[in-house]
Parts: sequence; structure tokens; C-alpha cells
Amino acid sequence: MDNKFDKNMNNSPCIRIEHVNKSFGKNQVLFDINLNISYSQILGLLGPSGSGKTTLVKMISGVDAPTSGEVYLLNEKMPKLSMMNKIGYMSQSDALYNELTAEENLKFFASMYNIKGSKQKQRINEVMQLVNLSDHLKKQVNQYSGGMKRRLSLAIALIHEPPVLILDEPTVGIDPLLRKSIWNELYKLSNNGTTIIVTTHVMDEVEKCNNLGMIRDGKLIAVGSPEELKRATSSNTIEEAFLYYGGASK
Repeated sequence: MDNKFDKNMNNSPCIRIEHVNKSFGKNQVLFDINLNISYSQILGLLGPSGSGKTTLVKMISGVDAPTSGEVYLLNEKMPKLSMMNKIGYMSQSDALYNELTAEENLKFFASMYNIKGSKQKQRINEVMQLVNLSDHLKKQVNQYSGGMKRRLSLAIALIHEPPVLILDEPTVGIDPLLRKSIWNELYKLSNNGTTIIVTTHVMDEVEKCNNLGMIRDGKLIAVGSPEELKRATSSNTIEEAFLYYGGASK
């Protein structure tokens, strides 16, 4: 796969988040977030429910805009409509057409990215094989289980081979064996130049990331590789390190 982006474009990071704050009315949910994400990196965002992870990835993907501060993706200021085809975004809620088959859903989203003909058929087969749903291609989505819908949502996020992949709790409801195969594919994508952001609560998944951003109460409390964060806190696990930084931040 060729993402057609120089990993070291102007020696700048793939994603830059500068002094981002986000409020909904009088309720502030993100506080002065600063973060650089390098090309081809798998960054894990770790934090409890309500900590601001989903709000942050919505800023990065251009689904929402910061109240203040700036987000740059591939050196373009977000949100920017023309950048949407550079991003694969899988939200926590599955954005699927339940009355259509999986194949019809994939064809619809592929056509949005101007993927047609034999290329479209090839990509549909590839992504469905990846998420182990090839045998269910012709099935209506309303007959899918929750876990199958998550897998189809991942297939849709990958259909256009985006240079940036943003996955919000991608493996919820997915069995451990398939989760392992999905992570193997994420490693392949990363090695081929894709920059990946994953939000997760699953501690063994956190260990698979190149770097972590720990979020608590809307604040980025620590950034580093899993080993760096454990070493800096004399912790045996990432969970212990998170508790250390979470306590230290108060």
C-alpha cells in the first residue's frame, strides 16, 4: 500500500494538537491539550469513560472543531472537508445502514471515496476477509450481532486505504482471537506508513501501541511509550502507571 505521503514531510509530525480546549456550553471537557503524533505511529489514548478521549479524536478527525487551539493533520488545519478522504474514522457508535447488506454498505462508502469497478470489488473482498466477515457479505446488517457490526465498521474505515486511521474503541465486543488478527493488520498498516490512533480500555491492547497518551478529566496527564511510562513510575503495569499519573495530576 502506498499512502502517497512522505513520512518526514518537512520533518513535521503527522498530527499536531496545539493548546486545544473544548467546551459544550459552560461545561469544559478538554483542557489545553498539546500532542504531536509521528508518521506511521500507533498511538493509544487511554482513559476512563468521560475522560475526553472521544471528544479529542473527533477534533483530530474533523468531525468537530476545538473551542480554542488548533489541530493540524498532514500539515492541514482541521477541520477541513477536503481532508476527509485522508482519514479512516471508526466511531464508538456504528454508522451503518441496517436495512442494507454488508456489501451494499461497503459499495456505498467506497463510492463516496470514488473507488469503483474492479478496484472496489477487490477492496471489499480484502477488508471483509480482514475482519472475518466474508461469509456474511450478502447478509442484511440488521441480522448482524453487535460484534459483527463493529467489525464491519472497521472494514468501512479501511476501505479507501487512508493514511490516517482513527479507531474509537474498535475491539469492543470482538473475541480475543479476532482481536489479535486485527492488531496484526494494524501493525502491517503502520509498517506501510499508516498513522493510527486507537482509544481503548483494554490493558493488553495498550501495551501493543508505540506510544500512549493518558487522559483524565479532560487533561493529557502523560505521554510516552508503554515502557517509558512504566519505567518513569517504577510500575509493573500500565494500569499502575496510569494510577500514578492520575494521582499526581490532582
